Amino acid sequence: MNSENIPGLYIHIPFCFSKCHYCDFYSLTSISAVPDFLKTLFKEMEMYRNRFNPFDTVYFGGGTPSLLSPQQLKGILTGLEKNLDFTSDPEITIETNPADLDRSSLESMRDMGINRINIGIQSFDDKVLDFLSRRHSAKQAISAIEASRKAGFQNIGLDLIYGVPGQNMNSWLDTLKQAIAFSPEHLSCYQLTLGAETPLGIRYKAGEFLMPGEESQYEFFIKTSEFLEDAGYIHYEVSNFARGTKYASRHNQKYWDHSPYLGVGPSAHSFRDNRRWWNHRSVGQYITAIDAGNLPVEETENLTMEQLRLEALYLGLRTKKGVSLYDFKNQYHYDLFAEKSKMLNKLQEEGIISIRDGRLYATQAGLAVADSLALI
Repeated sequence: MNSENIPGLYIHIPFCFSKCHYCDFYSLTSISAVPDFLKTLFKEMEMYRNRFNPFDTVYFGGGTPSLLSPQQLKGILTGLEKNLDFTSDPEITIETNPADLDRSSLESMRDMGINRINIGIQSFDDKVLDFLSRRHSAKQAISAIEASRKAGFQNIGLDLIYGVPGQNMNSWLDTLKQAIAFSPEHLSCYQLTLGAETPLGIRYKAGEFLMPGEESQYEFFIKTSEFLEDAGYIHYEVSNFARGTKYASRHNQKYWDHSPYLGVGPSAHSFRDNRRWWNHRSVGQYITAIDAGNLPVEETENLTMEQLRLEALYLGLRTKKGVSLYDFKNQYHYDLFAEKSKMLNKLQEEGIISIRDGRLYATQAGLAVADSLALI
């Protein structure tokens, strides 16, 4: 089976002890519904029995999956094994908050088969963490990374955020230096974006602070890429860096190449056979739907060939491997080189893209404006 056809599994854990003021993902800050949610999650797994080929990745996202007890996490993994099929060596990732991690909980995660840990560090600067309303300190961040390594994790990813009001380039580079001092296998560096309805989005709209301008954002992006590539990391996707190709996130790559994936839990998205669907963004509606014997799907869309083509171009140009012109023509019945030759030549002259060996790539400067490249 082609690796691009092997599905991935996403599990949304919709609970947090507190909500970060920039976060737009669905979660509740009360954990009282956790037991009912877990019972319902097992029922949703059963509903998808025999509907997908074996999965080779599992990704616990949220929310904050690390707030679950080792017993609850083990219960989910047992439920997965009972109801769904997996390849012999799946990548199993869990997103975590540093405040939740100690040697004992981490060893439990490793013992139950979780082999990749993503730690939401965001910054090693307490002022930045306070602005973002993170519930951990820089000291806890460092302890969490060290404990993860001691617990036996050999695939550690760190999430970091730049472009935070009040953060200058030197303080950001200090965070990057501290991060690579731990030799993490993976780094995700995200520019701070504010949803309109988030607390920080509301404060920004009220004029309480300024966000970095386009030139500053570009400088943060380029300096981040140069610094991490000089440190030996591969910049394999706009926001993602890996210490060698084997440490690139197998799961996330499925989203970028139109591989099938199943999402379970409230607000989780799924994709297969040109069809995308997503679950209710409400624990209550999610539980009610499944208790009634229905899949908790809020909406479904069937993508047209044009939509798939635009997505493939948009997503492909965000990655280091780019877009194969030959495969693109065969799969989407559209000859990019013939139809867009004038625009492609112009972008090449501007240093935004390059075309080599039949592939279309975004340059480093192109990755910085990747969101607009699909408009070619």
